[in-house]
Amino acid sequence: MSVIAPNFKLSEFIKSLIDDIVWTVLIMSLIGIPAIMMILFYVPMPVIDGELLTPFLAFTYLADPSRTLPIVQAFMTTDMFKIMAFPGFGFAALLAAGTIFVERKMLAKLQLRVGPFYCGKVEGILQLMGDGLKLISKEIIIPAKADKPIFWAAPVLFVASAAAFVALIPVAPGWVVADVDMGLLAVFAVIGFFPIVTILSAWSANSKFPFIGGIRALFQMVSFEIPLILSLLGVVMVTGTLNLSEIAASQSSFPWILFLPVGAIVFFITMLAELERIPFDLPEAESEIVAGWLTELSGMMYGLVQLGTYLKLYAFAALFVVLFLGGWNGPMVVPPFPMEIVTEGIELGPVTAKIAGLPLFDQEMLNGTFWFILKTVGVIFFILLPRGVFPRIRVDMLLNLGWHKLIGLAFVNIFIALGLVYAGVLGPGGLQ
Repeated sequence: MSVIAPNFKLSEFIKSLIDDIVWTVLIMSLIGIPAIMMILFYVPMPVIDGELLTPFLAFTYLADPSRTLPIVQAFMTTDMFKIMAFPGFGFAALLAAGTIFVERKMLAKLQLRVGPFYCGKVEGILQLMGDGLKLISKEIIIPAKADKPIFWAAPVLFVASAAAFVALIPVAPGWVVADVDMGLLAVFAVIGFFPIVTILSAWSANSKFPFIGGIRALFQMVSFEIPLILSLLGVVMVTGTLNLSEIAASQSSFPWILFLPVGAIVFFITMLAELERIPFDLPEAESEIVAGWLTELSGMMYGLVQLGTYLKLYAFAALFVVLFLGGWNGPMVVPPFPMEIVTEGIELGPVTAKIAGLPLFDQEMLNGTFWFILKTVGVIFFILLPRGVFPRIRVDMLLNLGWHKLIGLAFVNIFIALGLVYAGVLGPGGLQ
């Protein structure tokens, strides 16, 4: 059977190419250039050749790498960069996207399946992009009797709460979006929003399956939030601070999990329940109540909730790293930068390219980020693993575990921390 190839016309190809170029130039002229100018007015301009750079002159520097790097370096110190790129939403969303793909492939290997395979030539690497385009293009269906304003707002509030959680996590020394003195209390406050958003979304759909899932989520989150908070009091006692950056810095010699393993175990179990991960996935429970409180969400509304869910997963894993695994602390593996790069430029044989603004990141920041990402990825792996090996537990077993066993273990952890402090092992005059 012969297949007739479609007719190819060079004129049509050239026309489409010219159209793409014209639209690109038009969009850059109307949107791109004004956006760059607005950002340049927001960035504190560096001093070059003894003169403070102006935004208008900085725009002309963008074609010269030796003059662009100081502007980029100044932009990276702004709150906008920290919120949008690193260590804020962009960084967390990138790790969340990788987590989604790794979870699907890992579960497939555990269950002797293939998993994502066809979308992308290397192990279905483009599957996530395909799913994203599918969700963006799908129709958003609103139930006829739903409370529409709340139904629309719930996915946005869920993502916003997850982004606020991410903003409190320190990734490296000095690299955190919101470095507040009461950082751990702020974490508890943000976590408290998730049950509210979940029950609002479930109630506003005006459907029985989302409502059942929402009630389950409310029971589950409330019953596990108390042992979650109690499990972290031991860390507060031995460090004497609620600031997450200071807690991470206090573990330069050893992580707190060595002295407070009970607290780490309780926090990890409650973290699984807060994330609605197996064996605590009763609010979703696909095999029982369709998809729980997510049943009536469709299109990009469902996509936003999934994004918020995996942002929340990253934030909890990162919080575990900061509190119990030493945060960014670790052996120095990043080599020091050559002095030629720091002071003069880059030596390329007989030619020296003097580029101001290098390096963009210092050695301590890169090393801290490396260890933070490595530890966080390891914790995420152990969060994903139970989904492939454990069954879902009953709701009565879940509530009994949260209200009885875990609260008791959390108090045991508090007594251990008090004993270590009063014995002089930790705290003032102790090992740290």
